[in-house]
Amino acid sequence: MVSRVSTLPKEPPVEQAQIDAWLTELAHRRPRADVDLLREAVAMAQQTHLGEHAPDGFDRFLSLLYTVDTLDSLKLDIDPLIAAVLSEMPGHALYDVAAIKKRFGATVAAMVEQVSRIRELSASGAANVDDRGVENLRRMLLGIANDVRAILVVLAKRLQLMRRLKRLSEDVQRRVARETQMVHAPLANRLGVWQLKWELEDLCLRYLEPEEYSNLAKQLDGKRREREAFVTDVIDRLGASCAAADIPVELSGRPKHIYSIWKKMRRKRVDFEQVFDVRAVRALVETVPQCYEVLGIAHSLWRPVPGEFDDYIAHPKPNGYRSLHTAVVGDDGKPLEIQVRTREMHEHAERGVAAHWKYKESKQQDDELERRIEWMRRWLEQQDDDAQPLDGIDDDTEYEARRIYVLSPQGKVVELPSGATPVDFAYAIHTSVGHRCRGAKVDGHIAPLAQALQSGQKVEILTVKEGGPSRDWLNPHSGYLTTSRARNRVRQWFKQQDHDQHVAIGRTSLDREVARLSLPKPDLDRLAQRFNFKTNDDLLAAIGRGELSAIQVANAQAERVKRDSAADADRAIPEKLRRRAPTKDAGGAGQVVVEGIGDLMTQMAKCCKPVPYDDIVGYITKGRGVTVHRRDCAVVRKMDAQNRARLVDVDWAGSQSNSRFLVDIHVFAGDRKGLLRDISSVFANAEIDVVGVSTQSDRRHERANMRFTAEVSDMNQLSQVLDKLAQIPDVIDVRRQLS
Repeated sequence: MVSRVSTLPKEPPVEQAQIDAWLTELAHRRPRADVDLLREAVAMAQQTHLGEHAPDGFDRFLSLLYTVDTLDSLKLDIDPLIAAVLSEMPGHALYDVAAIKKRFGATVAAMVEQVSRIRELSASGAANVDDRGVENLRRMLLGIANDVRAILVVLAKRLQLMRRLKRLSEDVQRRVARETQMVHAPLANRLGVWQLKWELEDLCLRYLEPEEYSNLAKQLDGKRREREAFVTDVIDRLGASCAAADIPVELSGRPKHIYSIWKKMRRKRVDFEQVFDVRAVRALVETVPQCYEVLGIAHSLWRPVPGEFDDYIAHPKPNGYRSLHTAVVGDDGKPLEIQVRTREMHEHAERGVAAHWKYKESKQQDDELERRIEWMRRWLEQQDDDAQPLDGIDDDTEYEARRIYVLSPQGKVVELPSGATPVDFAYAIHTSVGHRCRGAKVDGHIAPLAQALQSGQKVEILTVKEGGPSRDWLNPHSGYLTTSRARNRVRQWFKQQDHDQHVAIGRTSLDREVARLSLPKPDLDRLAQRFNFKTNDDLLAAIGRGELSAIQVANAQAERVKRDSAADADRAIPEKLRRRAPTKDAGGAGQVVVEGIGDLMTQMAKCCKPVPYDDIVGYITKGRGVTVHRRDCAVVRKMDAQNRARLVDVDWAGSQSNSRFLVDIHVFAGDRKGLLRDISSVFANAEIDVVGVSTQSDRRHERANMRFTAEVSDMNQLSQVLDKLAQIPDVIDVRRQLS
């Protein structure tokens, strides 16, 4: 744990003589110029906070001095100590950031702002969030701190609050302890500042699990004298044996971390008596070989406990911790833990400046956060080398934050890549929020939608009830979007809008094609399946985009009619006439097959002129065989019951080679000279014989109604010629006419 300097009073008021004595003691460890700067900062804070009390009722100025004392024990440079003294000034009437920057430098001024911001966000963001939200909150606080020392100042200030938490109500105690356990202790763990971590965890346990904490404390205190006497005897015996072996060693009894005892008891489901490291001795030596020599001496003096030896020198922990741990059976038959390490290892373990580290709270590895932690730890490492803070790192973009963490108005922490904008944030909240985004407020002020956000900012999106994104957002030079998620959502929105338009276009095209070919209403479900589309709209959209022609779909509809004509036969045909059909290839020369009858003379009805593969039905005539009608022919629909009894099922033969079919084509156009010549040219180029022409001209409106009876081979040829006719100038409409 972090010890307090005795020259500071435990309770206010604090006298100037005590302050001077404290500063004089700091001067023994620090350059005189640094202490003089700190003295000025102390005077400024004393003037600003004279008579003020912290929320716990403690003197605010004295609390700041204790915070500085804690940071001094971490052997930090002077800047974070000055920032700690001035950390309560933001928001105060006497706060002058320009004066602070001028006197103490831009680094200290920025650190003061960061400390204030981190404390505000850690207090407001920890309430009512899930585990993932708390994890993002921790990351956000680390992201705000471009200078890792700001985090250390926050942790030291939190430790002062936790030490005085008993002054507050029970509800506040639990709330603050829970917040500390969720946010601050894990941050101390990630940065490897073990002294702060251990004491924060112990104090959290004291207020969150008071009964269990009290029981453990009593068990430790109740055996303190016995344990102290035992540890003293162990130190004397081990020290004498090491001296005899000419091994310089520093031995001490190690105070046990209550939280770690409680956690081990819960993890291993054991009682207090079964925790081996309640009584512990630590040995510090100069070299690694001496570590193993001391270990051998300890094992020669006391019997080792099987399975309780850990060599963290040969196999360091993931966080870089190195030491030898062993448990032995003491002379009283109870276990004792002995740790052996070099002084360098001890310094790393105590101050947490291991070079490589992966924190234990996260279940998944996060390379980005680990890289950020490494950057912070590299700064801590430089303190041992007497280098300038952040020397060689400030300009190294490799260690810049690649993610930011911003807050929603509800306090939710949202993770975004560095450089993300309010529009990216809107889409991270919800797709509909992104679509309806029209503006943003950042920290309460209107901000441009292309502005890059910073960690810790609170962002509010201004939306409209209805609307969609702007196409400008997709312009890479506009700077509105940086995340792939947001870009994909915008693209999908426009694709959906285009999709709806293409569906409408495709539906119109297909309806027009079906109407001009006089086909029955298309079965879109079957057609979508036929062309391998998931939905009807996908089929229609493909037609609208030109990926599939309406003629193709219409022809597929005609083929379906051919295949399903028997199943869709007119229910009015007597059941006795429904006989098994011969194979479709039979009677190919006859073009149609009359079900249940062999060779039979057939002819196409002149009233409706069916074409393959119209839905057809046959009518048995007297002496002229079977006349084939379209099933929806007006003549068939008007037949009385006596004539309907003579209807039979017919179907198109499988082969229609060399067959020709008459079809009536209606052309409606603006009347002009040369129109008939142009139409005739289309028929001639398509090698289609025209066997009948009927034209009517409306001189008053300059319109022409023309009807052509032509011979086509099948529906496909008919569709092609209709397309060609529709392209003739002044042609308004062209379609197949049934009667």
